[in-house]
Amino acid sequence: MRHRVAGKGFGRNTNHRKALLRNLVASLFQHLKIETTAVKAKETKRIAERVITLGRKGDLHSRRLALAHIPNKNVITKLFTEIAPKIDRNSGYLRVLKSRYRPGDNSDMAILEFVDYDVIKGESGVKKEKKKAKEEKKEK
Repeated sequence: MRHRVAGKGFGRNTNHRKALLRNLVASLFQHLKIETTAVKAKETKRIAERVITLGRKGDLHSRRLALAHIPNKNVITKLFTEIAPKIDRNSGYLRVLKSRYRPGDNSDMAILEFVDYDVIKGESGVKKEKKKAKEEKKEK
């Protein structure tokens, strides 16, 4: 019986599974977008959203709790200083987009990214500046 058993096992022991998910979450915060299998993306999303919520609180206790989930100081620093302040949502920070089938084993692949990817990456401001520059050139 599977009463109150949450999460996937991935056919790995506990330490291997924790390391896998921690590394995926750390990569997500470093690159803001990752491609992995659909099932791994869904499990990574669960952990990452909890850590992002801690990042939005921003206090010392939240930082220490986040370090318990992802013991990488550089990644946690980036989350607390760059990523979390730009998020204006209460929840639902990430999305899973099905992308393709992997050629080797035909696994479902998915892209895990922030919902506000452009805002967090800073592209929206750059795009606006380019549009303004084009409009000014047209007026001249």
